[in-house]
Amino acid sequence: MSEKCSNCYGQGFNILETGPCPKCSGVVGTGKPKSINLMDLSDKNLDSFVSGVCDTCGGTGIYEKKEKCEECRGKGEIYHCTRCGKQIPYLNDNGEEICNACLSSGCVHKLDNSCDYNDLASGKLYIGCVDGVVENLGAFVKLNDGIKGLLHEKNFDSACSSLTKGDEIIIQIKNINRSGRDVKLDLVPKRPAKYELVEVEKEFPLTSVGNMTAKDNGKTVKFAGEVLQVKQTGGPTIFTISDDTGSVPCAGFSTAGQRSYPDIDAGMAVSAVGEVNIRDGAIQIELMSLKPLPADETAALIQKIEAAIDERAKASDIPFLVESDVLEKLKPAMLQAAKEIRKAILRSRPIILRHHADADGITSAIAIERAILPLIRETGGPDAEHRAYRRSPSKAPFYELMDVVKDVSYAVEDEIRFGQPMPLIVMVDNGSTDEDVPAYKHTQVYGMDVVVIDHHHPHESADEYLIAHVNPYHVGGDFGLTAGMLCTEVARMIRPEVSDEIVHLAAVAGVGDRSESPECAQYIEMVSDKYTLEHLKKMALSLDYEQYWLKFGSGVGIVDDILDLRDHDTHLRLIDMLTDQAAGMIKDQLEVCLPNVKMTELKSGAILNTIDVEKFAHKFTFPPPGKTSGEIHDIMCNQKYPDKPVITLGLGPDFAVIRSKKVLMNIPQIVRELREELIGSGVNGGGHLVVGSIKFVEGAADVVIPRLIEKLAEADVE
Repeated sequence: MSEKCSNCYGQGFNILETGPCPKCSGVVGTGKPKSINLMDLSDKNLDSFVSGVCDTCGGTGIYEKKEKCEECRGKGEIYHCTRCGKQIPYLNDNGEEICNACLSSGCVHKLDNSCDYNDLASGKLYIGCVDGVVENLGAFVKLNDGIKGLLHEKNFDSACSSLTKGDEIIIQIKNINRSGRDVKLDLVPKRPAKYELVEVEKEFPLTSVGNMTAKDNGKTVKFAGEVLQVKQTGGPTIFTISDDTGSVPCAGFSTAGQRSYPDIDAGMAVSAVGEVNIRDGAIQIELMSLKPLPADETAALIQKIEAAIDERAKASDIPFLVESDVLEKLKPAMLQAAKEIRKAILRSRPIILRHHADADGITSAIAIERAILPLIRETGGPDAEHRAYRRSPSKAPFYELMDVVKDVSYAVEDEIRFGQPMPLIVMVDNGSTDEDVPAYKHTQVYGMDVVVIDHHHPHESADEYLIAHVNPYHVGGDFGLTAGMLCTEVARMIRPEVSDEIVHLAAVAGVGDRSESPECAQYIEMVSDKYTLEHLKKMALSLDYEQYWLKFGSGVGIVDDILDLRDHDTHLRLIDMLTDQAAGMIKDQLEVCLPNVKMTELKSGAILNTIDVEKFAHKFTFPPPGKTSGEIHDIMCNQKYPDKPVITLGLGPDFAVIRSKKVLMNIPQIVRELREELIGSGVNGGGHLVVGSIKFVEGAADVVIPRLIEKLAEADVE
């Protein structure tokens, strides 16, 4: 088999230089020499002299200096060895299309799994593996996973008597017998003293993942890509392979539950050959061959894939639902966060969505969840959401060590068992403060990137560990633009089609967090034709109430029902029942708390209300201390002191919950100052500037609480 020489383009020569013909001075057409000695005329140049055509340039007037092509030795064609397939520049001395290596030594072929019986030839040598030995019959030899032949006992040589299953053996195909679809191979053993092992792979045109469709069902395809994930099931090994057009699951099978292609791991660039199959309406490749690409091809392929994924991951730059200068200034950070989330999905990277366990945090997470789950299914298949996504609430408004240790533990286990890459952590309604840094140091060790969408007062120490950070304080905003509002807009950037489904979540978040921002008013107005303000409050309270009993559970399905994302009748019945129960428990709590609230007027003019929620509140039930303090604070602000600045402290043996109105304070800063001043008190905590909590060791309460009250008294009022 020959092909045109690429060095000389099939001409057999290369042109070194061109110029005017030195004989006719480049006069095109006439081509006669300017002068000639008649005694020097020969038969050849006589004809050209008489005819008027220059014998050097043929009348073109252009002289070309040519050199025979060394690549093809002037033949204009390149040949391929019929035995090993290697490229050779010319036929050998016997006129055969065989390379010198195959002439001087035996050529033994090792068949790739992509080869079938049509790729065999009688007389050639092949290396195979003994698949079984049958007494009085012979040995069955596999040349690859799909080709098997019989080495009959009559053809055994002296060494064949000791053959056992799994032995490698070199055989020659003596005959190929075909009867319809049945093919039988007649094999004989060969023991060449010297041979060259040549790998044979069936040639298929290279295709791309994006071009595969259901119409290709049953078709054999070849493509190159990067292995994103290796998952071992009870049956085949599933390799998720991506090229610059998309990704596809590929099933490799050797033995049930046993790792197929053990030399192939996530992150490698490979060449794959397999049959297109449709599984649950999606394309899956049944692998015939999977091989690592050479280093030079790997670098180019990975660069191409990265560029394509980076382009496909770009978020939708769409208008916001409301008018807001803060949102407009935040848009670059929001687009970056959306892009990082989309990129993780396109690379089949698991996502852990962490959120604060209150109405704002839950709506934040659900908005993102509703945007990403369809994309996860599209990329990884129908079951991808169960293995590539997890949503987990956090009690504290920061990433606690208990939470990050769980996340790291699960991620490492999934990496070991299923070959999954380390996940992307998406933190919503928490993650911006220096209290988060110890947890981020855990994620950094294991290569778990973190995206934060939050409205708590940020600390610059956290930014070192984040690949994207959305926070209104970065652009002059404040906590009034809640995480639920931010996440609703980011979710729309991730997948614009989700807009109508989640628009009311921003309003629920604002109501639940008691936001007084102009953006909150716009979100509430936007959904007023469907949900009254009272209805939004019911949803927010139901979320807080149900999450209290769920503890660390995500409440899949129940949370969707509360937020009217499934059956509307179920939603109405559920929130009515939950708000009735929650309101009753709040009423019971306030009945025992309010008589025990102590009021003090500070020198700033602010009213300080304190309640010992350890002694004068029901414990281990709803509402918890933070919610109880908030309910007391609302009564003090709205009923007792509507025109005054108010601070409410809910005190416990080792904590203090702070709520305030019309008081200019910085709770994260107060926490840092107390920690520095009161060494040994174990002070930590944080939250928003004017709403938060502080923890300390129980024995230091007599020192920490008075000093905390002193700092609150020093705060200016509006």
